Amino acid sequence: MDEVEVVVAHSERATLRVGDVFLKVDADQARIDVEVEAMSLAPVPTPEVLWCKPHVLAVAALPGTTVGRLGGPSTGSPAAWAAAGAAIRKLHDAPLPPRTGGAGRSVAELAAELDDECASLVTNGLLPAGLVTRNRRVAEAALRPWTAAFTHGDLQIAHVFVDGDEVTGIIDWSEAGRGDPLYDLATFTLGHEEQLDDVLAGYGADVDLDVIRAWWSVRSLLAVRWLSEHGFDPFAPGCEVDVLRSRM
Repeated sequence: MDEVEVVVAHSERATLRVGDVFLKVDADQARIDVEVEAMSLAPVPTPEVLWCKPHVLAVAALPGTTVGRLGGPSTGSPAAWAAAGAAIRKLHDAPLPPRTGGAGRSVAELAAELDDECASLVTNGLLPAGLVTRNRRVAEAALRPWTAAFTHGDLQIAHVFVDGDEVTGIIDWSEAGRGDPLYDLATFTLGHEEQLDDVLAGYGADVDLDVIRAWWSVRSLLAVRWLSEHGFDPFAPGCEVDVLRSRM
């Protein structure tokens, strides 16, 4: 008999695995609705939706493994990273979805959220003021107009699966929608700066590297407190705090 594996769990959502089935339980039904819609529109491999009921989505497991993990070594070949870049480009070139996603906040909204979070990080003693101030300056490059694309919105390295040098699927689409394509590239390469050239080789387009670096700072600054409060460790080697330190 298969065991129930808790993949991730916190107060907002939980993902369980039973055999080859993943059950996603979310307090916000809207996030499940966004995920199902995005997977139906995305021109890249996604998990098969087995069924969907209020607050629960069941999807099939994907073949393959991720190319690495945040805080750990890269396990994928350069060709696998390039294949991931090509899949991301295919998504970004697709027709725009109807919704604005997690990568689509306005510049003013993002700047205000970032300033509030930076103040909180320092006031509560989570991070040194100098580290926060330096990364807030780096983050400024991300606060500019962009041309909206179909974005995943939470394209963590753990959300892209490959088998050899082929992308077999991308999971967790609850933040998908119209947004800044460079946010996706930055999220995917967070903590793995050394793989950025391979990803961009597959992506096949010139990008502003300063903006990608800025998004690394933005995402890390916005994540540290939330992760700490929800049972994760952004201070682990290679994770968000180390990403911020690398900008010094």
